Amino acid sequence: MTAPRRPALRRTRAGAAALTLAVVVPLGPAACGTGDQGDGRRAGSARQAVKAYDINPVARARVRDGGTLQWGLTEFPSQWNLNHVDGNLAEVKKVVDALMPAAFRADEKAAPSPNPDYVTDARVTATSPRQVVTYTLNPRARWSDGSPITWQDYHAQWKALNGADPDFHVASTTGYQDIVSVARGENDHEVQVTFQSPFSEWQSLFWPLYPRSANATPETFNTGWLNRVPVTAGPFRFAGFDQTAKTITLVRDDRWWGDRAKLDKIIFRALDGEALVGAFTNGELDVFDIGPSAPDYSRAQGAKGAVIRQAAGPDFRHFTFNGESPALSDVRVRQAIALGLDRDAITRSDLQGLGWKGALLGNHFFMNTQEGYQDNSGGHGAYDPARAERMLDAAGWRRASPTRRRGGRELAVRFVVPAGLQLSKSEGELARAMLERIGVKVTIQAVPGDDFFGKYIIPGNFDIAPFSYIGTPFPISSSYATYADAVRGSDGKPRWNANFGRSGSREIDAAMRVSSSDLDPERARTGANEADRLIWQEVNVLPLYQRPQNWGVKATLANIGAPGFYTLRYADIGFTA
Repeated sequence: MTAPRRPALRRTRAGAAALTLAVVVPLGPAACGTGDQGDGRRAGSARQAVKAYDINPVARARVRDGGTLQWGLTEFPSQWNLNHVDGNLAEVKKVVDALMPAAFRADEKAAPSPNPDYVTDARVTATSPRQVVTYTLNPRARWSDGSPITWQDYHAQWKALNGADPDFHVASTTGYQDIVSVARGENDHEVQVTFQSPFSEWQSLFWPLYPRSANATPETFNTGWLNRVPVTAGPFRFAGFDQTAKTITLVRDDRWWGDRAKLDKIIFRALDGEALVGAFTNGELDVFDIGPSAPDYSRAQGAKGAVIRQAAGPDFRHFTFNGESPALSDVRVRQAIALGLDRDAITRSDLQGLGWKGALLGNHFFMNTQEGYQDNSGGHGAYDPARAERMLDAAGWRRASPTRRRGGRELAVRFVVPAGLQLSKSEGELARAMLERIGVKVTIQAVPGDDFFGKYIIPGNFDIAPFSYIGTPFPISSSYATYADAVRGSDGKPRWNANFGRSGSREIDAAMRVSSSDLDPERARTGANEADRLIWQEVNVLPLYQRPQNWGVKATLANIGAPGFYTLRYADIGFTA
């Protein structure tokens, strides 16, 4: 619902996603809007209809050979295994998509199809007594070390991600835990995947795919890709990191068997909020994801020779509540604080200046324009400060002006935000003003953007934090890990993996399992909505609104911009002049 973006993500599962993580909620065709998909908006021009994607699609023959693309990121990650909980970031995914195999790709309407560079065919070949999916692999596909991509790579990834060994610190086990075997078919380039129980979103698996060496042991899985990208298999190959400049450099891989990459080089550069938009307006960057920041959007509009590309994003903005923090361990307190937050006012503030009419989101799985959407918030999503005060009274937190106290302890929460991101700062200031009205003290803690997830969100070093979950074409399976209950590690301690809210229940897990295993779409949606109703009661993630995607892009760039669900073809990205 998958990655952690501005810093957003989390949870990509594009396969898995991400910031990044990290994510979840596909947008149905009804939200695609109208208009020519290829046109961006020049600075200051009239706004056009919202689009499913806005990437300036240009035929390869019209894209110039050569050139270096300067691509801005919001953070400089250290973990480059996207399937690892620390690596499941939107910014990691942007880089990995140029380097690693993906069994499937999605079009702008979120419809998946086999990615022929790696998989020439994939289909369900049996449903009884068990579901079997057969993959036919492209025999030309090879890893950068020269070894072929075979069924063994698929087998190793299943073993690492199926949850049997908790020492693999995986972002998600969804789907993989339903597999009973991954076996060789008629040859090394045929894979037969057999499921223990039906799994409706089987196409969500094996993108990205990592080599079997990366998945061989917990140690190689957890640490083998720390500050390293040892093996690739894409149109680009890894060239190096510059820790001082915070850059990741990729170069065209001339051994690539698919369409030759148009660009010579891609340099990803990590900068904090204001520095990022400043670098774009100064011409130091060719492309970056602006995010839902009106000030950044306005500044990017003034960039010479640039366009703003906007599309309906599959992502949603939210506040995550840490259910293990001392202040929020009582679900009644989490519920009361949710009632003390005016989601509508926060949404209006966030989207002001973006030309985007936001509607409150009442579901953790589906967008409000998507089939299956229903508002399950019940009494937990409304703004009701009077009821919030009564609930805090009942939980033993009594008014001791101005802040409530219980047992001599003050009811205080840390609202952790990435430094330099005005959007998050504004959300924190609004939340502080709202919650102080009900007797909750809020301290806004700004932390370095590079540390936001690695040192704060992932280890649970926060009380409330705002970020965005990144959607995929698979709303149930990609969201499962975000709300799944803890598992016990070999040390006996609970591991929450991608559940940063650190609260859950067996009932939520069971409802999600029903949804993900039912091949009937209507019943699957019913199961998802039952899980959603329970998540609202748990107050793990408090949804705000569907995010628009806003990308600043050099006007002469083709085949890149706001992708929506569309899987960018990195080999086709380039300059037209």
